Amino acid sequence: MPRILSGVQSTVPTVAESPPPFDTAAWLAKLNDAQREAVEYGAATPNEPPGALLVIAGAGSGKTNTLAHRVANLVVNGADPRRILLLTFSRRAALEMTRRVARIAGAALGARAALAQGLTWSGTFHSVGARLLREYADLIGLAPAFTINDREDSADLMNFVRHELGLSAKERRFPAKSTCFAIYSRVVNTGASLADVLDHAFPWCREWEADLRMLFAAYVEAKQKQSVLDYDDLLLYWSHMAAEPSIAADMSARFDHVLVDEYQDTNRLQASILLALKPDGRGLTVVGDDAQSIYSFRGATVRNILDFPAHFDPPARQVTLDRNYRSTGPILAASNAVIELASERYTKNLWTEKASAQLPRLVTVAGEAEQARYVVEQVLEAREQGMQLKSQAVLFRAAHHSAALEIELTRRNIPFVKFGGLKFLDSVHVKDVLAVLRWAENPRDRIAGFRVVQLLPGVGPATAAKVLDEVVARAGAGTGNPADTAGSTLAAFTPPPRAQEDWHPFVTLMSSVYGRQTPWPAEFEMVRRWYEPHLERNHEDAAIRHADVLQMESIAGTYPSRERFLTELTLDPPDATSDESGVPLLDEDYLILSTIHSAKGQEWRNVFVLNGVDGCIPSDLGTGSEDEIDEERRLLYVAMTRAKEDLHIVVPQRFYVHNQPHLGDRHVWASRTRFIPAHLMPLFEAYAWPRVPVPGAPSAAGLAAAAQAKIEIGAKLRKMWD
Repeated sequence: MPRILSGVQSTVPTVAESPPPFDTAAWLAKLNDAQREAVEYGAATPNEPPGALLVIAGAGSGKTNTLAHRVANLVVNGADPRRILLLTFSRRAALEMTRRVARIAGAALGARAALAQGLTWSGTFHSVGARLLREYADLIGLAPAFTINDREDSADLMNFVRHELGLSAKERRFPAKSTCFAIYSRVVNTGASLADVLDHAFPWCREWEADLRMLFAAYVEAKQKQSVLDYDDLLLYWSHMAAEPSIAADMSARFDHVLVDEYQDTNRLQASILLALKPDGRGLTVVGDDAQSIYSFRGATVRNILDFPAHFDPPARQVTLDRNYRSTGPILAASNAVIELASERYTKNLWTEKASAQLPRLVTVAGEAEQARYVVEQVLEAREQGMQLKSQAVLFRAAHHSAALEIELTRRNIPFVKFGGLKFLDSVHVKDVLAVLRWAENPRDRIAGFRVVQLLPGVGPATAAKVLDEVVARAGAGTGNPADTAGSTLAAFTPPPRAQEDWHPFVTLMSSVYGRQTPWPAEFEMVRRWYEPHLERNHEDAAIRHADVLQMESIAGTYPSRERFLTELTLDPPDATSDESGVPLLDEDYLILSTIHSAKGQEWRNVFVLNGVDGCIPSDLGTGSEDEIDEERRLLYVAMTRAKEDLHIVVPQRFYVHNQPHLGDRHVWASRTRFIPAHLMPLFEAYAWPRVPVPGAPSAAGLAAAAQAKIEIGAKLRKMWD
């Protein structure tokens, strides 16, 4: 029978009876000893979960395969897959994990393979949080039909409140909306006080502490009035909900096993949620690598994984995966040496059976232009030897570090794709279509409505504000639900003269989507057809953008409802968009360019790391404390461990100062990154490029001849002043 907690129906499936024992030798045979230890820990008694387990999984050690086998092994041994919560950091990772579990468990279960299909609680922290918040909404004072703002829309709402409070009209420049939202997000995710965040991360904003506190309070109030949540709210509400003992107990009882991937990338909110779900650690497994913790700018803290065992009594069981299946021995030797210099870490030295005589290359070049030419020549040489461009990657600390290389690649007609820039939801046309759907889902969503109404010609901010005010006011006079009255409110509104022609089709559309008159996903097609003329009117490259909208329509068809589509797409958007990709690629092969942060979890045969100098790695903005320096060291480690066969760290000696044309060709000199000190140099093949003699340099014969004509220039210079 389902259990009822204060009006919330919580359906907890009956635990499956334990099946007869299986011969696990066959399907676990490919695991190494450490992987198998992690997989089999406590699995023999799935209905009596064991204590907490920490798996330290080094780069390339088969982490995903191990975690998938652990979940599958639990299912094979009788655990109910519907009572397993699997948390990952992207929806794609969750889908891939679910597929692997089904495949692995299916091979072991044979005719009963359907049992492995019930892993229904697999997703990101944010998507699972959104799902639970809707289920418990009535208990926590939240409207179940809330919508979720992406980060840009959240910053827009912050800016709207900022303007209403008069902060944008200060005599002295007040922090921009993006800065305000970054400060707010840092406070929420780290659990630090506003004063501490300002002191350590935004010192130039200290003078505005009181105004920022007022702004954030008003921002929270605005979100609540509009029934919208931002990304951070999904974790913040969940953590507060988990802090309520009765709700926490109910949530905990739903899951026998909780498994978390990439635990080193969690923030304090996420850690508190896990500890509330499994305070004694029973059934809790976390997998991660402290050496790859590189997301502190998002509020993640390496302390979560370093301190994890001590949260439990007895301490969590620890299993270390240190066999690397990706890189060659010399690459691992250099990578291990770099990370060994960190101030605090789990002891772990990766090893491999992949032998190679090729050391990682540490290449000194004159400047950024030479760096670009070196990379291009090496990439083309590898391609001539049979290595695809897609098997090669160029990694960099910041997106702008690849500017000179992109110019050289374009000049040499080498196709490339760059990761680490804009996201799909940042493009204007995608945001327009999603705004229509979000406003239909939640008519109180002022940011979405403000955007939609202004798509019509002749409608500006003042008119849009009047429309939104009337929608909410009419709702208050009726049922209190704007969706019941929004259509009639729009129909009764008198639009500006220029909007008259487009107003009736707009009202027809919104009345239909408010009332859900058209089933999903046909509703999306109706929105797309309404939007097409506005797309053509507002964008010269409408054809390219139209392809994005069609792609989004096909994606929409894979979701059961509008609410699910909006939630999932907002929390885990695709990477590509015509705004950033330009003309579609005509080549089937292309070079990968990526920031190091975006490269995490990837691997390539040939890897180039740009700007291996102090000021870039580590960033000159990341050396304020030992913790920051350690994270920069981990960034280099992550970059190095992406390489399977060849690794090039390029060290330009000279950087020109850009954006200051009046200074001419001013430049600065750089030194090799501090993370590769002199005593590590034997682990690298170090050389300067180009290796050929510089044209015009004097030959040995020329120097010998010049020695015969020895002159005393100093005497001539003194004589000038006689």
